[in-house]
Amino acid sequence: MTPASSPIHTIVDDFVAPVCDDFVLILYQDADILLINKPSGLLSLSGKNSLNWDSVHYRLVHGQEGVSPPFPQAKLVHRLDFGTSGIMLVGLNAESTKHLNKQFQARSIQKHYIALLEGWVADDQGQIKAPIAKDKMLFPRVKICRSTGKAALSEYQVLQRLEQPRRTLVQFTPLTGRTHQLRIHSQAIGHPILGCDLYKNDHSEQMADRLLLHASDLYFEHPNGSEQFHGQCPCAF
Repeated sequence: MTPASSPIHTIVDDFVAPVCDDFVLILYQDADILLINKPSGLLSLSGKNSLNWDSVHYRLVHGQEGVSPPFPQAKLVHRLDFGTSGIMLVGLNAESTKHLNKQFQARSIQKHYIALLEGWVADDQGQIKAPIAKDKMLFPRVKICRSTGKAALSEYQVLQRLEQPRRTLVQFTPLTGRTHQLRIHSQAIGHPILGCDLYKNDHSEQMADRLLLHASDLYFEHPNGSEQFHGQCPCAF
């Protein structure tokens, strides 16, 4: 007798992004790279759904009237989640894109994020070690799983503890790059990021009108090989 086959679970992504009226701002430009400030509420790449055509990449390639010119060869070498704002690094030609991709693959690029968490984090600094696994039954979320998850490590430092209501402003340094890593790691320690719709407690999502996660700093080697580069993007919150 042939054993019954497992049911096939098909991922259906019916998300349609609302219109984003904020612009992609250019922080730095030269012949090889752009550093840009991505607004919260904008996709990094256009989605498979034709309604999700607007994205960081689309705006860079086609230009933003009155704001920035088109960069037809622009390539994103990394992404930020839809709700995350902040600094992104863009290659402007094939050689620079290849150089930057190698740095990301080697994990030699350091990233800092600023986040506002629900409640007061007890320790002033620490590490969160919690392996992350994808699960088609949970899409678009991921899960913490000790048996099937991939190693994930985030460092944090408390910048400020706020009152009424209690919140903690932290700087995160992800040492791995798993999907939704900082969002699920924050929830895992009992302090979800304010405004997060996927990883939350009873009230954290309602405490902000956007995801309060911002990519603030990038440290990398410029593709021309001449210098170590520090890109910085101030945090609005």
